[in-house]
Formats: sequence, C-alpha cells, structure tokens
Amino acid sequence: MTTTTKVYVAQLARLYVFDPNGDRVGRARDVVVALRLGSVPPRVLGLLVEIAGRRRIFVPIGRVNGIDSSAVRLGTGMLNLRRFEQRAGETLVLGELIDRSVTLDDNLARGIVVDAAMELTRGNEWLLTRLGVQETGRLGRRRGRVRQLAWDEVTGLALVEHGQSTETLLASMRGLNRADLAAELMDLPNKRRQEVAESLDDDSLADVLEELPELDQVYILGRLTDERAADVLEAMDPDDAADLLGELPASEQQRLLALMLPNEAEPVRQLLAYSEDTAGGIMTSEPVILAPDSTVAEALARLRDPELTPALATQVYVCRPPSATPTGRFLGLAHVQRLLREPPSTLVSGIVDDNVEPITPQAPLTQVTRYLARYNLVAAPVVDEQNRLVGAVSVDDVLDHLLPKGWREQATDG
Repeated sequence: MTTTTKVYVAQLARLYVFDPNGDRVGRARDVVVALRLGSVPPRVLGLLVEIAGRRRIFVPIGRVNGIDSSAVRLGTGMLNLRRFEQRAGETLVLGELIDRSVTLDDNLARGIVVDAAMELTRGNEWLLTRLGVQETGRLGRRRGRVRQLAWDEVTGLALVEHGQSTETLLASMRGLNRADLAAELMDLPNKRRQEVAESLDDDSLADVLEELPELDQVYILGRLTDERAADVLEAMDPDDAADLLGELPASEQQRLLALMLPNEAEPVRQLLAYSEDTAGGIMTSEPVILAPDSTVAEALARLRDPELTPALATQVYVCRPPSATPTGRFLGLAHVQRLLREPPSTLVSGIVDDNVEPITPQAPLTQVTRYLARYNLVAAPVVDEQNRLVGAVSVDDVLDHLLPKGWREQATDG
C-alpha cells in the first residue's frame, strides 16, 4: 500500500477502514481537528469512523498506518468502540468547517470553504494545511473555480460561528434513505442538526422524524414555529404523528391539532383516543381500502404507491362504502400474491379472504403479536364494534412498540 501524504477530506470520507489483518472495520466519515491560534494550521486529532450499526467512533490519527485513494489502514486492531462524543476544542472538518464563509487575504474577496486537505509533515504529524475555497459574489452566491489556498491565506474561520449555510451538507445527504438520513442527522451537533432539519421540506422532515428517537423528535418539533410544526405533522403518517403528539403535554397537542387541516387532524385525534399499548394505539388509519366492485388492476395500482410501507403494501382491505376509516362493513382481505395471480378485470370481492378474523382496537400488543404469527401476516385489520375497519396494524408498528424506548438511538450505537 502506497501511503498518500496529502489527503482531501471530502475524498477521505466514506473510504473503507481496515485493521492490520485486512478485515474491514468500517467507513471514514469525518476528520477531527484542533483549531489553533492565529494562522497556525489545525492539528489532526483523528478520524470519525462509522462501524456496524451506524455507530461512530473516534480513531486517533496515531493509529492510522496509511491512507491511499481507496482505503485507510490502521496499525492496530485495538479500538475504543464507545460512541464518539465531541469535546471542547474539537472541530469536525466536514460537519463544521465545510460551508464556512472566509476572507481571501490576497484580494479581500469572500469565499466558501468547499474542501480541506490534511498533510503528513516531516515530523510525522498530520495537519490541516490547505482549503478549497470558492469565491462568492455580493449576494453570497458562489461563482468561479475552486481555489486551493494555504490555511494562512484565508481569515475568518476562528471568528465565525458554526451556524453556516447547510447547502453543502444537504447536498452530501441527498439520495440517502430516510433511516440513513436520520442517522446522519443524529451525528451532527445540536445547532447544526436543527439547521439541517429546518432546511428540509415538510415531507422529508416528516420522514426523518419518523425514524428518530422520541426525545429527538420532540426537540426538533419544539423548535419549529407552530405553523411549520403543524405542516410537518400533516405530512407524517397519522400513527406516527399521534405517537409524537403523545409525547407532548395535552395543551400543546390541542394547539397543534387546531392548526392542522381538519381532515388531517381527525385521524390523529382518533388514534390519540386509544391507549398506546393496544392495537388502536399503534395502528395506521390509512391502509389500502377498496370497495367490493374494485378490480384487481385498481388494487395493484394502489399497492404500487411508493409512499406505502412494505408491510401495508402486502394486502388490500375490502369494505363497504365509505372507504375512509371508519369504513362501511369490513368484508375481508385480498393478498397481493393472490392479486398477482388473477386477471386484471377480476373484482376483488371475488377473491377476498374472509377467513381471517379481525382484531379490535382494544386488543393488547401481546394479542396482536400472536395474531400476526398465527395467520402469517405482516399487517392485521382492526375493526370496531360495528365491524367497520378503523385501521391496520403492521408488523413494523408492533416491533416499534415492543422494543424498549430509545431503541433507535441504541441501533445507531450498534
């Protein structure tokens, strides 16, 4: 392995990290540096490495044996696997220096830091020696080529607060699925995390909140304006919105529900009426519901909706009108596997499975779990005393509530 003596951090991030035996440890995600007084280049303290379970650990730079364009190799397999906690005096290059505004000493123009390079000195010490800077115009818009400048050729890094534009950080997160985006958000400092959250559109922020631990959901929602918070709650699945509102005091629940559109707030209100340890408390009120005269083609088209979870996309619920919960009389299920075997013009009423007994909203979680196992289902219909469908409980909802509180954060930790 040929060791590189100059490494650009944007290229370093996401490289695989290997131990001395060639076994993969994880991926490099960021570089931790110590800023120093004046124009002295920051000293590299170590790497932020993501290991199994998305836990991020700190690897001292002294344990790095070499870096090339494809990998980081460690000189030891002995690592501290505790989750990284940023200390006073530590700065994350990608998380906090990139996107910072600086002044270029040669022409006093303003610029934005878009990359940084670390170099191995003759004293075998890694320093953050160079910055990739793109000049900005009067209105702060980026223009022109990226200039490679020595650390001491720019000023302003030590004086600017960390609350910078999140454009570059958001761009680096583009394309991540909702769970990975939530994990990335969890690893940011609180202030930067809130900035990124507030920069997401309502649908994206709703998706991320559904993947975060309860305390983080409450923290982020509580720092939005009431109007924005209501918009985000409307974009969430009703059961997830109800779970989040259930963590808030009753007065805040009612205030936010009053700001939501009535047709969006009503299913959430219905779910809040049930105890959280029952089928009603964890069900979604928006499964795929069809009238008995609907065709197989219509059913499959509904199941192709990319907004559906995999569990809810496995079956449709056939009910008498109305088709919004609470529906008319529940007639039974139509499984996707059966739908795929039938001609598109077949009516779903002709292939409905009416041998599966639905559960009631008051059914405890233990009963719901046994029900799913008994019938080999990944979602179960929930009906009221009038045999009207009021929702469906999916297996992911059950697991979410059977696991201990804070399990999402523990999963991130590994």
